[in-house]
Amino acid sequence: MARLPAGIRFIISFSRDQWYRAFIFILTFLLYASFHLSRKPISIVKGELHKDCATWEETNVGLSLSSRAGSTSPLQLLDNETDCGWAPFDKNNYQQLLGALDYSFLCAYAIGMYLSGIIGERLPIRYYLTFGMLASGAFTALFGLGYFYNIHNLGFYVVTQVINGLVQTTGWPSVVTCLGNWFGKGRRGLIMGLWNSHTSVGNILGSLIAGYWVSTCWGLSFIVPGAIVAAMGIVCFLFLIEHPKDIKCSSTLPTDPEMQCLLLSDGKGSIHPNHVVILPGDSGGGMAAISFIGALKIPGVVEFSLCLLFAKLVSYTFLFWLPLYITSVDHLDAKKAGELSTLFDVGGIFGGILAGVISDRLEKRASTCGLMLLLAAPTLYVFSTVSKMGVEATVAMLLLSGALVSGPYALITTAVSADLGTHKSLKGNSHALSTVTAIIDGTGSVGAAVGPLLAGLISPSGWSNVFYMLMFADACALLFLIRLIHKELSCPGSAPGDQVPLKEH
Repeated sequence: MARLPAGIRFIISFSRDQWYRAFIFILTFLLYASFHLSRKPISIVKGELHKDCATWEETNVGLSLSSRAGSTSPLQLLDNETDCGWAPFDKNNYQQLLGALDYSFLCAYAIGMYLSGIIGERLPIRYYLTFGMLASGAFTALFGLGYFYNIHNLGFYVVTQVINGLVQTTGWPSVVTCLGNWFGKGRRGLIMGLWNSHTSVGNILGSLIAGYWVSTCWGLSFIVPGAIVAAMGIVCFLFLIEHPKDIKCSSTLPTDPEMQCLLLSDGKGSIHPNHVVILPGDSGGGMAAISFIGALKIPGVVEFSLCLLFAKLVSYTFLFWLPLYITSVDHLDAKKAGELSTLFDVGGIFGGILAGVISDRLEKRASTCGLMLLLAAPTLYVFSTVSKMGVEATVAMLLLSGALVSGPYALITTAVSADLGTHKSLKGNSHALSTVTAIIDGTGSVGAAVGPLLAGLISPSGWSNVFYMLMFADACALLFLIRLIHKELSCPGSAPGDQVPLKEH
């Protein structure tokens, strides 16, 4: 009898449950990467919506003179273009107008997130997520249609951003809940650190796709990402499996002991019954949805939520303003600045994984976040100084800043949210995961809305002031973790054997 090929032996070495778990890991990774892919174009296109008038005139006057010398007609502007960019963003207050676009999206996202988690607990995840992805694709593409239909009304772009921000809130609670259903607490920091790189992967792909068309036809910089999100919505509808029980896989969520001292219930016992909502058709067994107040009472939720508010403020200010900053400092065009800005996201991938590995090893989530926040503030100061010295210096600082800024943000929104959403005071009730995730990320999204707005208001006075604002935000994020860090450090470390490993089936 012939020996099986090495590849087949590798395939059959994994059980059916393990293959399903790997499939869900990859699918949810791609689904949320597509959400971030659709958010990135606005930051890339900013450099095209408003151009440096002096540079434009100098370049095109030369082209016009050369065309006259060659006995051809002078250069003419397109109907949908002015010498300073795209109206109404071609005026001197363009930074405030571009900041308004960011704020309208992020403010709607922050408000919608609180509702999204509660709604998501009560609807099938697959249907809810599919609807959100199809709607997000439609409104992302609608923004780009403004180019082809020659729309110069600020209200059109603001309303499009508001609705897009609302429908995109369906994504995060859904994918975190789905992943939490499939993976237990063992090595959760590493697993979710790897998984959370979808944020950076989506940003990188979004930058490259939007940058490809930004200088020639910026409308496609939105339409193509919108089509990708909508297509992934169809994939979600066809393939997403919400819970192992749906295909009779073994449960991966045993009643693990808590791994961090900060997540202990402080002797308060379980969540009060009045804060639990019984879902229609539920027969008990811990499958009731928790109320908003009940979720807030879980130890650590409030502190991590407020920390994320300031951490996400820093991260999203980079997300929406970094390409324009690089354009201003290094004098690059919109396409090259967009490509260079992806290095911040590359650093973010390593930062998220590093934060997960360290927090798993030390079993101290808050202390890991605190250390990275402590290092991030001086790094941002160095970045603001060194980036003016040339592209090479900018590259190095983008990678380092991306790792330190994105590390705490990634850890809180993934492993910490999943830990808190399956806290032992819930007595195995997995229906709290979406609500807890939405509260933490929703509070963080308030900072995400405020950061780019402040950057738009402060940047006219100098980019250095923007960096001072970001350093202050990092210090505030660290401040909200002080109590939890003290609690972790004063608590004796768990022995390696106390941590329940991820079950293999």
